[in-house]
Amino acid sequence: MFDLNPTTRCHAAMPRLGASVVTIGAFDGVHAGHQQLIAGTVRRAQELGVASVVCTFDPPPKVFFGRAAQLCPLDEKLARLTALGPDHLVVLPFDEALRELSPAAFMDRLAWLRPLEIRVGGDFRFGRKQAGDVTLLAQRFNVHLQSPVRCAAGEVVSSTRIRGLRAAGDLAAAETLLRPMTVPREVRV
Repeated sequence: MFDLNPTTRCHAAMPRLGASVVTIGAFDGVHAGHQQLIAGTVRRAQELGVASVVCTFDPPPKVFFGRAAQLCPLDEKLARLTALGPDHLVVLPFDEALRELSPAAFMDRLAWLRPLEIRVGGDFRFGRKQAGDVTLLAQRFNVHLQSPVRCAAGEVVSSTRIRGLRAAGDLAAAETLLRPMTVPREVRV
């Protein structure tokens, strides 16, 4: 289904780049909404002739704080992410040090990527106590907000929804939302 892309360079810390288009998120499960966001990031970077970067966390913050179960193991997540073709994949260890990083310090690290554009969902939060949001991010960087991907019933595709579908025993619907997309499209469930 998803194969590791050997051309994607993986990093455990922010690399220093000349220019890039970046997307950041937990990307737990790499569901249809994540896939559309990442595909848009890769396309936009190609249009601008710069590197595409996916920045994520291991474990996902909700898992670290014990608020959710992880949707897929790290090796599967890496395969799913690299299959979408980014030039760089940054997997930051989500630990006490990252948890305590201020929003300003996190943005300083993002600046190492020299992003021409950062693409995130509207609910993206960062920094100690999730004090940073898209408004703060947009004060320093050019931010593009991704519209939520919705299924045919109009519900937003999210990791929380997938966990709910699994808990309710609707594994087929959950897997539909996790299946690889060949092109951005409406997801049918």
